[in-house]
Amino acid sequence: RPLASPRTLTASLKQQAVVMSEPKPPTPTPGDTYKGWLFKWTNYIKGYQRRWFVLSNGLLSYYRTQAEMGHTCRGTINLATANIAVEDSCNFVISNGGAQTYHLKASSEVERQRWITALELAKAKAVRMQAESDDSGDDCPAVPPTSGQGGGCRNLEIQSTLRTLGSKVEDLNTCNDLIVKHGSALQRSLSELEGIRVGADMGEKMRQVTERATLFRITSNAMINACRDFLSLAQNHGKRWQKALQVERDQRIRLEETLEQLAKQHNHLERAFRGATVLPSSFSNPTLGSKGKGDASDEDDDNEFFDAMEDPFDELSLASNPESPQPLELEPVRQRRTRIPDKPNYYLNLWSIMKNCIGKELSKIPMPVNFNEPLSMLQRLSEDLEYYELLDKAAKCQSSLEQMCYVAAFTISSYSTTVHRTGKPFNPLLGETFELDRLRDCGYRSLCEQVSHHPPAAAHHAVSEKGWTLRQEITLASKFRGKYLSIMPLGSIQCLFDKSNNHYSWKKVTTTVHNIIVGKLWIDQSGEIDVVNHKTGDRCHLKFAPYSYFSRDVPRKVTGVVTDKDGKAHYVLSGTWDEKMEFSRVMQSSKGENGTEGKQRTVYQTLKAKEIWRKNPLPEGAENMYFFSSLALTLNDPEEGVAPTDSRRRPDQRLMEDGRWDEANAEKQRLEEKQRTVRREREREAVKASSPEEGTHPDNYQAMWFEKLDDPVSGETLHVYKGGYWEAKDQGSWDVCPDIF
Repeated sequence: RPLASPRTLTASLKQQAVVMSEPKPPTPTPGDTYKGWLFKWTNYIKGYQRRWFVLSNGLLSYYRTQAEMGHTCRGTINLATANIAVEDSCNFVISNGGAQTYHLKASSEVERQRWITALELAKAKAVRMQAESDDSGDDCPAVPPTSGQGGGCRNLEIQSTLRTLGSKVEDLNTCNDLIVKHGSALQRSLSELEGIRVGADMGEKMRQVTERATLFRITSNAMINACRDFLSLAQNHGKRWQKALQVERDQRIRLEETLEQLAKQHNHLERAFRGATVLPSSFSNPTLGSKGKGDASDEDDDNEFFDAMEDPFDELSLASNPESPQPLELEPVRQRRTRIPDKPNYYLNLWSIMKNCIGKELSKIPMPVNFNEPLSMLQRLSEDLEYYELLDKAAKCQSSLEQMCYVAAFTISSYSTTVHRTGKPFNPLLGETFELDRLRDCGYRSLCEQVSHHPPAAAHHAVSEKGWTLRQEITLASKFRGKYLSIMPLGSIQCLFDKSNNHYSWKKVTTTVHNIIVGKLWIDQSGEIDVVNHKTGDRCHLKFAPYSYFSRDVPRKVTGVVTDKDGKAHYVLSGTWDEKMEFSRVMQSSKGENGTEGKQRTVYQTLKAKEIWRKNPLPEGAENMYFFSSLALTLNDPEEGVAPTDSRRRPDQRLMEDGRWDEANAEKQRLEEKQRTVRREREREAVKASSPEEGTHPDNYQAMWFEKLDDPVSGETLHVYKGGYWEAKDQGSWDVCPDIF
C-alpha cells in the first residue's frame, strides 16, 4: 500500500488536530444559563438592533439592555417546539411555526456556532423533559414521604447523587486538561514534520506523530466515556427529581386554591354579616373594642398614606338607612350563576354587510346578532361597577388627594373588561332599563335607562351605603372607517362623596376596534382624561397611550399625575388599563430634557410604588363565553320583580344567549320595526298637539326615572335620577312602564 507524501499527511493531520485542540470558551451544558449580545431584526426602518439574550430552562428571552432583566422581558420563545436554522456565516433563524420568528445575527461565525450549540443542547433537553413529564410509567412514588424520617432519607439520597455527579465533573475536567495537553503536543509534532525532508529522520518523526495521535485518541475516548456516564447518571436522577418537583408544585397550587376559597368564604360571610345584621349595644364585644384603639405591634411602619379606620359593623350607616333590614334578621346572599351557554361557531361574511356602511354611524347599521354579545349597552355601562371597592376605599380617605388616586384608578378599571370583548352589545330600545341590585352583598345598587334614541343616550345612577354616588350620561358616537371602528363616548361621569362633599367629574377616552375586515380583532383605548374635584380644585391628568408598533413602551400603558389647585404634583400613577395600576407619592419634581414634541419633561422623585388596583382573573372557560368577567356572567341572569322594561326580559338577547341565533335575528328585526312604528306615532301626536309656530321636536320622549337638569357644580347638563324606581319595585307597580318588548 503506497504511503501518502509527508506534506499531504502533515496537512491532513494538522487540520484535524487544530479542530480538536483549539481552545474555546466552554459551551453551556443543557442545564446552564447562557447569556450574550445578539443582533435581532426589528423592521425595515431600524433593521438589526443589538439585544441582550438569555437562554435558560429551554426558553430564549431577550431584553433591550441587561438592566431590563429584572422587570421587562421583550419576548420569549419556547425551544421545545422551535426550529433552528442557519442562514449564513453569522445569521440564524429561530421559529416556532409562524407565531414567533427571530432573525438573529452574531458578531462572528465562532460566536454564532456557540449560540447554535447552546440552543441545540437546550432544545434537546426541553424536548426530553417534555416527553418525560408526559410519561406515567416512572417507578418513582407519586407522593414523596412526608414524615421526618422520609425527608431525611431523601436528603441523604440527594447528597449522595450530588457527590457522584461532582466526581464525574472532576473526571470531565481532567479529560479536558489531557486533551488540551496532548492536542498541543500533536500540533507541535505536525509543525516539526512540515520542515523535514524525506530521509533518515522521517521514520522517527512519523513514529512520534503516531504515538501522540494515539494518546490524543485515547484521551478523547476517555472524555466521551466520562460524558456518557455523566449524562446517563444525570438523566436517571433528573427524571425522579422532576417528578418530585412536580408533586411539590401541585401541593403548592392546591394550598393556594384552598386559601383562596377560604378568603372568598370569609369575604362573603363578612359581607352577609354587615348587610343583614345590626348589633344592639348589649352585643358590643370588649375584645373588638379594645382592638379598635390600635395596637402598636399591628401598625404598618410605612404610614405614607392614611385611611380613615373602618367601623367593624358600620352601625350608623345601616341604622340611618331606612331600607336596611331589621336587627338580627339574617337572609342568605343569593347564589349567582357562574356560566352561560358556550358561544356557537357560526360563520358570517362581515365584508358583505360592512362594505356599504363605510363612514356611517354604527347605531344606524343593521347588524345581525352574529357580531353581538348577549348583553345590552345598559348592562355594559353597569359593568363599570365591577371594581366598586375602589370607591368604597375612596369614601374612607381623609385626604382629597389620596381620594383622587382611588377615583382615577376606578376610572381606569372600567376599561379592563374590554380588552378581549370584541362583540357589539345590543343597542337599547328607547325606554329600556336595567337594574343592578347588589345592596345586600356589595352595598350598592344602580339603575340605567335609555333616555334618547337619536342620538342614543343612556343615563346611569348608582348609590352605595358606603357614602358615594355615581351618575353618568353617555352618548356614543361611532364611525366605521373600513379597517377599524372608532367609538367616541360623549357625555360626563360624576362621582359624589357624602362625607367630604367632594364632587368629581370626568369623560371617557376613544375606543378603537382594529382589523374589522381582515385579521384578528383587537381593541385599544387612547386619549386623555382629566378627573377634576370641583370642590378642592384637585386634578388628575391621565394619558392612555395608543398602541404603536414602533413604540418602546409596554402596550396599553396609562400614566397619570395628581396635582392640587396650584398645579403642584402630589402623586403619580402608572400601569396598564388591562392589568394593574400603581401609585407613588411625589417627594420632589424637577424639569428634565425636552421630549419628542419639544415640551420640557418633568422628572418626579417618588417613594416606592404601591399597587392600587389589579384586574380580577377571568372565570374558567371565558374564551367560550364571550370573554365575560364574573360580574358580566350574572348581568343577564333572570330575576323576579324587575321592571318589564329590564334588559333581562329582552327576547332577542335571551335567544342569542341560548344559542338560537336565527330566531334572535328575526326577533331583533321585529323589535326594531316596532320601535320605528312607535316613534312615528309619537311624532304624529306631537304635530297634532303643537301649533305651527312652535314646530315639533323629532323625539319628544320623556324618560321614566330620570330628568334633565343643569348641574350647578360642574356646569354640565345631564339626566339625573329623580327617584321612584325602587319604591315601584317594592310595590310591584309598573304602570308607568311602556310596552317595548
